Amino acid sequence: MPNQQLRSKKKTLLSWSSGKDSAWALHVLQQDPSIELVGLFTLVEQKHNRASMHDTRIEMLHRQAEAAGLPIELVFLPDECSNDQYDAIMQAYIATAANHQVECMAFGDLFVNEIRQYRERQLQGSGISPLFPLWGMCTRYLVEAMLSAGLHAHISSVDLNKLPAHIAGKRWSKDVIASFPDDCHPCGENGEIHTVVVAGPMFKKHIPVNVGTVIERNGFAYADIIPLG
Repeated sequence: MPNQQLRSKKKTLLSWSSGKDSAWALHVLQQDPSIELVGLFTLVEQKHNRASMHDTRIEMLHRQAEAAGLPIELVFLPDECSNDQYDAIMQAYIATAANHQVECMAFGDLFVNEIRQYRERQLQGSGISPLFPLWGMCTRYLVEAMLSAGLHAHISSVDLNKLPAHIAGKRWSKDVIASFPDDCHPCGENGEIHTVVVAGPMFKKHIPVNVGTVIERNGFAYADIIPLG
């Protein structure tokens, strides 16, 4: 019976942004007896050598993967990557994953249908099924669950059309969320903020960090979250 249960587990890769939503998706999947997590993958902008959107250092991505006890693959995107280039890069990665018997790819999306549908189209015909472990969760419940479980994240990027630059680098907390305007999603699901997780129930150990310089680029403020040790 144990061997039969082991064989029934679905080999799953998790799209890893470095932020709280993908970290909480990891936490949910870790508790799912039908899932065998085999690794993380992250999109990295070649020009800046950092995770796309979150601006996370590569060394931080590796420290997070180590804390999660999983391997991580970096998928590099060229400068000014076109949609066609992006699709080709992702299709090549998906094909490689399928050749390694990956059965599912999981994503930390919450409710934006256009993103979900895009991911579903990407995987269509590949033999890999998309998973959305956080989909449709109540935002208030999700925020409370994350924070009460000890998830510790710093805000790494801020959309300056939605929030002031001084938010960048702050710890994502109830007090900070309370300062957001009413039209800002507390989890930043519409791109208002992105985060870098340094501790939580999905990690075996806390990652000590310093918050470095905040820079402004292309309408966003980015805080440099620097791993220590």
